[in-house]
Amino acid sequence: MEKTTSLSSKKHYPILDGLRGVAAIMVVAFHIFETHTTSRLDQIINHGYLAVDFFFLLSGFVISYAYDDRWSKMSVADFFKIRLARLQPMVVMGMIIGALCFYFQDSALWPMIHEVPIWKTLLVMLIGFTLIPLSPSMDIRGWQEMHPLNGPGWSLFFEYIGNILYALFVRKFSNTALAILVFLSGCLLIHLAVFGPKGDVIGGWTLNYEHLHIGFSRLLFPFFGGLLLHRIVKLTTIKNGFFWTSLLTIVVLAMPRIGGKEHLWMNGLYDSLCIIIVFPLIVFLGASGEVTGKTSTKICKFLGDISYPIYITHYPLIYIYTGWVRGSKPSSQEALPFGLLTLIGSIVLAYVCLKLYDEPVRLWLKQKILTYKLAFIPVK
Repeated sequence: MEKTTSLSSKKHYPILDGLRGVAAIMVVAFHIFETHTTSRLDQIINHGYLAVDFFFLLSGFVISYAYDDRWSKMSVADFFKIRLARLQPMVVMGMIIGALCFYFQDSALWPMIHEVPIWKTLLVMLIGFTLIPLSPSMDIRGWQEMHPLNGPGWSLFFEYIGNILYALFVRKFSNTALAILVFLSGCLLIHLAVFGPKGDVIGGWTLNYEHLHIGFSRLLFPFFGGLLLHRIVKLTTIKNGFFWTSLLTIVVLAMPRIGGKEHLWMNGLYDSLCIIIVFPLIVFLGASGEVTGKTSTKICKFLGDISYPIYITHYPLIYIYTGWVRGSKPSSQEALPFGLLTLIGSIVLAYVCLKLYDEPVRLWLKQKILTYKLAFIPVK
């Protein structure tokens, strides 16, 4: 395989960028509706949680594409610097926003907030900067999150684990060895989803055995499956790829709960089929498609640009919305404008963070810290 380091030598996948943004917005909508549900059985946009697994698969595909042919000119330390420069600035910003929202929030749902001393909030924030998971004993919110100021940090914790495993070991695997790893990871995923006690793959955000089991089960197949997909797939040409893949992504994530509480395994089977078959198909179609029109190009770029910022900064706003809903118990009509405000506010906040903070900081890091000068740092 030809070794390349210039931007012009690497084809870009704008549809994959756009799909990441579509999935990120679906996550925000999922969390907004989650506030109004009584259980995971009646959740609207029921399978929005699968967006995390979709992100893992996209990451694996993009990392294989961006780095597999660069290791003769790049060290493991270089790779870690590049990934830290890409991901870590927004991790820090997400924790800062989470700490501010936590400190100023007034909610009957979390009366203990005002009993938490400032020093402990700051300590949790500083630890959050590193993504080192907190034990339940350090939880200051009461939801048993390993990152109680910004819950979605758990998925970035596992994202980093996937990156570490790739750089240290898996990048050296032959396609056969990688296929075996992916197969075994798929079996682990199916065992969790189909034969597990809840009939889904929801979880991963608490530092205990149950959630670590869920987190690793959710990470291993899609992340390394994405690597394998890039290595073995032969792309074709798909017309209107962004429209069809976006539609398929939305339908998959919005699908109502399947099987009910009487047949939990049916929903677990749905989760498994989505992660193992549908998501790789979507990524394949997205990578095969082309964006030609100016409007479509701008939409995909915008969605790709805000995808990571919106994912890592929206949840502090969800905490506020959740506290208001649980405390005030508004009707659907009363809650609608505030739900829309939360969604729009999440997008605006993400864009502001992107332009005023993330892009300038990443540019500075690339110029001052990175010793391996890539022509670009892949998105996610």
